[in-house]
Amino acid sequence: MDNYVIEMLNIRKEFPGIVANNNINLQVKKGEIHALLGENGAGKSTLMNVLFGLYQPEKGEIKVNGKAVKITDPNVANRLGIGMVHQHFMLVDTFTVAQNIILGSEPKKNGVLVDLKKAEKEIAELSEQYGLRVDPKAKIRDISVGMQQRAEILKTLYRGSDIIILDEPTAVLTPQEIKELIGIMKSLVTEGISIILITHKLKEIMEACDRCTVIRKGEGIGTVNVNETNVDELASLMVGREINFKTEKTAAKPEDIVLSVKQLEVKDSRQALMVKGLDLDIRAGEIVGIAGVDGNGQTELIEAITGLRKTESGDVFLNNKKITGLSTRKVTELGVAHIPQDRHKFGLVLDFPIGENMVLQTYYQKPFSNNKVLSFRKIYEYAEKLIEDYDVRTPSSKTKARGLSGGNQQKAIIAREVDRSPDLLIAVQPTRGLDVGAIENIHNRLIKERDKGRAVLLVSFELDEIINVSDRIAVMFDGRIVADVKPGETNEQELGLLMAGSTKEKAGEA
Repeated sequence: MDNYVIEMLNIRKEFPGIVANNNINLQVKKGEIHALLGENGAGKSTLMNVLFGLYQPEKGEIKVNGKAVKITDPNVANRLGIGMVHQHFMLVDTFTVAQNIILGSEPKKNGVLVDLKKAEKEIAELSEQYGLRVDPKAKIRDISVGMQQRAEILKTLYRGSDIIILDEPTAVLTPQEIKELIGIMKSLVTEGISIILITHKLKEIMEACDRCTVIRKGEGIGTVNVNETNVDELASLMVGREINFKTEKTAAKPEDIVLSVKQLEVKDSRQALMVKGLDLDIRAGEIVGIAGVDGNGQTELIEAITGLRKTESGDVFLNNKKITGLSTRKVTELGVAHIPQDRHKFGLVLDFPIGENMVLQTYYQKPFSNNKVLSFRKIYEYAEKLIEDYDVRTPSSKTKARGLSGGNQQKAIIAREVDRSPDLLIAVQPTRGLDVGAIENIHNRLIKERDKGRAVLLVSFELDEIINVSDRIAVMFDGRIVADVKPGETNEQELGLLMAGSTKEKAGEA
């Protein structure tokens, strides 16, 4: 008899106009890392939100350690030992790590005052026990995304969770942080913790997981032992067809310079100089990928180009026209499209319908506006075409953006920006949170834009994506472009060394 800590049997969950989970079964063994794999909108997060008590199923049974339970809210889930780390962290920026971890479960001194010193000591001990290095006194806004994730995991452990759900935990991490997280997960299971990992990243499943349950369009496809499968088989199970992991493309035919960045210097919000005398040219008909560890000035560079951040010195030219210091709207109107790194902060108005989000860049122009009066009929006609063309899975074009899965929110942003056919398309982490089928589609669209004569600037922390899609790779380190290489003449190891500050000669010798 298998020792299951979680059994979800014949779970059905409906929303207006959609069946998100249709009689799905999930059985998780004690002390295993169990992957939950599926396309964007397949119903993975919905199933886990049922387990965590955020949703109530229309049908089905949940057992924890063999006993049937009714999980009516997250507090019940916590009492049953179930914790969840959401894709978008639930942390208060201005609080310390310790204050966030104890929120709602504060230890009291004399039964009245919050005993923060005791909490910090307990968190430091937990941190040491599970290898989750983090400073309990550091403020959330001052620590890296990887550290914030550790704080979220510690929050579940502090509450006594021995079953942890991780929803797309590597979507915002650097390759180094991903490696560290896999090490942490393996360490947790040796301590008797069971982990359910929601992910699209097949390599990570192969590296980290024991078993994998596949969901397709709300239906359970089956569960496989990871050591008995491979990446190609998992991809086919997930999307129902073979996936080509190598993007097919002809050689680029670069023409005139579209974007020219000259001696640019940009500070971050703390007034630290992040872009230091940077030069970069991108031509029509080529994709230039920027490879670099997060925090080396990529964000500030993109914000300066798009008008979101003021520059200290230097200039940015678009089609030989100086755009330094122009407003974001003006930069957009001149022919720049921007797929932002943070889709919630900069990509969408979450409480607007997804249809209206599709025209955020153009709502004031014809045919969507006439004499400052919006034509919602035209807006929704256009939105519905984009939803179909880009396979954005939503119950309706009038569904609020926050009601879509993260991957479908990303597809909506990509649809809006790419469909405008800009002279310069800036794509920052464009496939973050997307499944392999959607990634294949987006890569093909970027190449299609290139072949139409557009200039494409791709910023990604996925080195295989940079090598696969780019025609030229600019390596960024400490605010500067330190190398310019061709994808066919380099590899992940050499790029990794260049990103860490090694010279081209030393990286080539390694």
